[in-house]
Amino acid sequence: MHDVIIIGAGPAGLTAGLYTGRARLATLMLEKMVTGGRILMSETIENYPGFPAGVSTQELMRRMEEQVKELQVEIKSEEVLEIDCAQKSVKTEEGAYKAKAIIIAAGSRPRKLGVPGEEQLTGRGLSYCATCDGPLYKGKNVVVVGGGNAVAEEAIYLTRFAARVDIVHRRDELRASAILQEQLKANKKINFILSHVVTQISGSKKVESIKIKDLRSQEERDLACDGVFIYIGYDPETDFLKNKLHLDDSGFIITGEDMAASEEGIFACGDCRKKSLRQVITACGDGAIAAESAYKYISKGTTYGAKRT
Repeated sequence: MHDVIIIGAGPAGLTAGLYTGRARLATLMLEKMVTGGRILMSETIENYPGFPAGVSTQELMRRMEEQVKELQVEIKSEEVLEIDCAQKSVKTEEGAYKAKAIIIAAGSRPRKLGVPGEEQLTGRGLSYCATCDGPLYKGKNVVVVGGGNAVAEEAIYLTRFAARVDIVHRRDELRASAILQEQLKANKKINFILSHVVTQISGSKKVESIKIKDLRSQEERDLACDGVFIYIGYDPETDFLKNKLHLDDSGFIITGEDMAASEEGIFACGDCRKKSLRQVITACGDGAIAAESAYKYISKGTTYGAKRT
């Protein structure tokens, strides 16, 4: 029996573990990937407080992991298959665990375009991680799909290697922050293809071109490229929670400001919960609140989980 089980070891889960560890709650953290989560798919983070020049995501997550381990928080590499909210139990392929409270910090996964060629060419010129695969495109032409901050950051990173980076976005302007857009426009390797969508990704053994559609004229044309990087948003890692908790239409967990989910003693934090801003700093804030709520639930008998809808 643990006091708290935390599902996920990204920024939200690690922060929750920091706070439960400091509260001397016996804590087990379960992570199906690697400690640090999907933030490690980006090379650096420039908007985390305290690091004016930015900080390596690997370094930041390493420090967070070291901090929680010093507090005797146990981290196991196991994927959660299902939970029993009433019993506060968690099932993985390796076994089952019980706790007095559960904090879900499962994060999210990259959303796919859903166009012909995407599945077949994933890993063969099509990627969702510029940091992972960018060095493979030295002197080549690549396409980045999307318009948010992740697109801007990864497009700038790709210019270290690629000869040309085309940004394809369905709207007539990007959604990235102003400072990132300034950096994009100042980079001569970056070209904007706005008001267009990708309708197909083509290639025999690897990516050779994409088909793009002009949303104003409805005309389609082929664009030759050596690689495609997709950043069109994320879907929550909540498949194991269906019919267990109240989720919104996209599968994000519905919580209150106290991070309490719809069942008593179950809390959620970070990118897997319904919220307006998904950033490392907000994930950490969520994690701290979820841990504090779990502590009050366990030690003070505070009731959480009012069947939220």
